Amino acid sequence: MNLYNIIYTGANQAYDAASQALTAVVAEKGKEQPVAFPDTAYAIPCIYAATGLKATTLADLETALGVAKSLIVEKPLLETALNAGLATAVCAEIIEAIKYVNEEAPYAEPCVGHVVDPIIRSLGVPLVTGDIPGVAVVLGECPDSETLGKIVKKYQAAGIMTFLVGKVIDQAIEADVKMGVDLRVIALGYDVTSVIHVVSVAIRAALIFGAVKPGDLNALLTYTAERVPAFVNAFGPLSELIVACGAGAIALGFPVITDQVVTEVPCNLLTQRDYDKFVDTSLEARHIKIKITEIPIPVGFAASFEGERIRKAEMAYEFGGNKTTAWELVKSYDLGEVEDHKIEVVGPEIDPEAAKDGVVRLPLAIIVQVAGRAMQDDFEPVLERRFHYFMNYTEGLMHVGQRDQAWVRISKDDVAKGFQLKHIGEVMYAMMKDEFDAVVDKCAITIITDEKIVEERKHEAIERYNARDDRLEQLTDEAVDDFYSCNMCQAFAPAHVCIVTPERLGLCGAVSWLDAKATKELNPTGPCQPIAKGPCLDEKKGIWQSMSDAVNEISQGAVENVTLYSIMEDPMTSCGCFECICGIMPEANGLVIVNREYAGTTPVGMTFGELASMTGGGVQTPGFMGHGRHFISSKKFAYTEGGPERIVWMPKELKDAVGEKLNKTVKEMAGIENFTDYICDETIAVDSEAVCAFLSEKGHPALEMDFIMGE
Repeated sequence: MNLYNIIYTGANQAYDAASQALTAVVAEKGKEQPVAFPDTAYAIPCIYAATGLKATTLADLETALGVAKSLIVEKPLLETALNAGLATAVCAEIIEAIKYVNEEAPYAEPCVGHVVDPIIRSLGVPLVTGDIPGVAVVLGECPDSETLGKIVKKYQAAGIMTFLVGKVIDQAIEADVKMGVDLRVIALGYDVTSVIHVVSVAIRAALIFGAVKPGDLNALLTYTAERVPAFVNAFGPLSELIVACGAGAIALGFPVITDQVVTEVPCNLLTQRDYDKFVDTSLEARHIKIKITEIPIPVGFAASFEGERIRKAEMAYEFGGNKTTAWELVKSYDLGEVEDHKIEVVGPEIDPEAAKDGVVRLPLAIIVQVAGRAMQDDFEPVLERRFHYFMNYTEGLMHVGQRDQAWVRISKDDVAKGFQLKHIGEVMYAMMKDEFDAVVDKCAITIITDEKIVEERKHEAIERYNARDDRLEQLTDEAVDDFYSCNMCQAFAPAHVCIVTPERLGLCGAVSWLDAKATKELNPTGPCQPIAKGPCLDEKKGIWQSMSDAVNEISQGAVENVTLYSIMEDPMTSCGCFECICGIMPEANGLVIVNREYAGTTPVGMTFGELASMTGGGVQTPGFMGHGRHFISSKKFAYTEGGPERIVWMPKELKDAVGEKLNKTVKEMAGIENFTDYICDETIAVDSEAVCAFLSEKGHPALEMDFIMGE
């Protein structure tokens, strides 16, 4: 049987299976039975994106099944074979959707099945920054667990997001691969059809970040091929169904690499029998280049370990976390004052014997001394914020907080492998020199665990923190000559450009004005470029011709004008990885804000995902705007519409997180004490009428302001 016949046989098998499953569930529940995947604004995503059909009932799935059938045209042509692969994907999604009709939670650990929208949005920043350089789909069964473990761990060490389907899941568990969304190794399911859930991730990326219109199949396939760096590893005997699924992957632009002898399709379907070369072959096929910084430590180091959590039972050493004093500091010096690569530990080191009797708790101070001809004091906090990532990239180490609120845990496994505090110094040295080589010529690290010295020297850190805070207080939009553009996310959202100002950070929450300034120094031709402000055309709305011109040019004409302080008139665009989104609630004459972690419905009748689906991909949607958490407490937030005091509702977690700074801002602007007491949240009300009743009871200032929608 030739390759084409195998694909068509598999596609027909998928169609028959979907048809039988659909017939059975319709007979039991009726055609009007609702159908949906949880926590997505894109219905049944693959069907919606490819056909424009927003399937909400079993009857809609019948329509989609008919579309799948029409795509299976058995001709010895690559184009028709790839169409049959797409039909296989549609059938797989129908089968998986029916699982969610029959069971509320059809997947249980270790499998996740459907990947929700908030997770996809959270991947946006690491994908565009290269922290996640690619996406691997690993399915089937390797010859043995050891081989599979080596391959997946190699992907993990390279930061690749890896999805597992089939028996490789059990093999990964046997090989002691650490799995979970936070560790970037995700088990989808044991059935071949569960592979559609990673296809759904790629396709929703096109909808979320690329503003691809549902039903525009050509644009969809172009986006996934050019902008989603995914590939497939297929192990073990290849059934007709797996081959048909592979054809669907190739149609999306994802090369398939297998350990089986197949009729190769150049750059798309490849055989690799040497398992030691499997990862390299896969990365080469997708043109993914991995930059690996060699660090002399006895444990793994990769961005994929960032989300690892060290539980109490796994912990050997703990620093800070309100149990001991812990602080961290970057200090810049003249070149002659720093001895490069000097790493010093002052006080007790990690002792495996001491940890045998229980958790060892010590104070901790980490001082990183840097020097460089291009180094500036303003860059200190930028470098300091990277502590969190560098330490969390270390396998078996957990870092939370910053400044004098740091909290570090080290696992028993790390201690058993010989991990020492000096290795934290090696990590800091290597990464500071690697990521900030343009400004850091010399770097030295001092780690202190001596309680007396930690306490005595803490004032150095506090003084430095206070000086920086005073500097930030002076950094207003009016006080600087340049704002910065940031087009980092254009790899996924071609039409989107952020304008970063001292009082408005990037909507992802990761790029402040100082970050953008430092990025320009580190990479003069990189994603952040200064824009001379020039004359301001409207101070209240935040209109500068220079900003509109820059956005117009960088977006290649997709966005002509931008207003920095308004959500009603030419608001700034969004890529899709924003931390929060705000929208108008007309009946309350105010603004609702929701963060992506909140899964419930908002008072405007939509979830975060539904609101976000209206604003992502670089489009301007007056009345709705994506933004970072910290922008909420900025005096420039919705300044045109009356500022932060327009906020009438937000989830409690978000309200608590921004409360202190928001209260301070509104007091300074409007003289209102404890403004967050006036803001409703989901513990008080979500229903529109009840929210308005609460606002009236509190006397919320938005109720007395001009109508937000204008005359």
